[in-house]
Amino acid sequence: MIKVMITDDHAIVRQGLKQILSETGDISVTGEAENGIQAIKIIRQQAFDVMLLDISLPDRNGIEVLKQVRKECPDMAVLMLSMHNENEFAIRSLKAGAAGYLNKQSAPAQLVIAIRQVASGQKYITPALAMELANAITTGTDQPLHTSLSDREYQTLCLIAAGKGLTEISEEMCLSPKTVSVYRARLLEKLKLTNNSELIRYAIMHHLVD
Repeated sequence: MIKVMITDDHAIVRQGLKQILSETGDISVTGEAENGIQAIKIIRQQAFDVMLLDISLPDRNGIEVLKQVRKECPDMAVLMLSMHNENEFAIRSLKAGAAGYLNKQSAPAQLVIAIRQVASGQKYITPALAMELANAITTGTDQPLHTSLSDREYQTLCLIAAGKGLTEISEEMCLSPKTVSVYRARLLEKLKLTNNSELIRYAIMHHLVD
């Protein structure tokens, strides 16, 4: 039996995932958390084969949670779930140690296949994403500027583009406003932009925000 933990801040999403997996004979949801801190506490007390981890959590960025989960439980496979731009977030997730990446709009059967695959020690990405990654390798010099941002800089960009102010961003990232300002300055320099309005236009143009 594949033991699965679900980390997602939406109760309806967790319930829906449990319902899908309850219809299999070899996958059992044995734990769930609604934020990153709770997830870390639970994996220290219980053993799981796979964690389904939402990339957008209320207390910490999902990729930061992923990195800590990998340190705490290196043998547990982590399958990232997201509504975000698949290519960019998938690449960052895989680099951070995720075993796979799946969009929340994927079919239930795809979720079951993904869980079984990462539980067996393999990686999982969709055919569409595999093609995107192949294109990125062959045309690496043509990649958009935001691919050079660090995870923290990229997170800052997305939060600014979502209309959040300095205080909100610092609270969400659990950083001081001064540190957030440093990340903002760095990403402005890397993207060759000068202000927040240009950052927002850039994020919209590259489909980095909904």
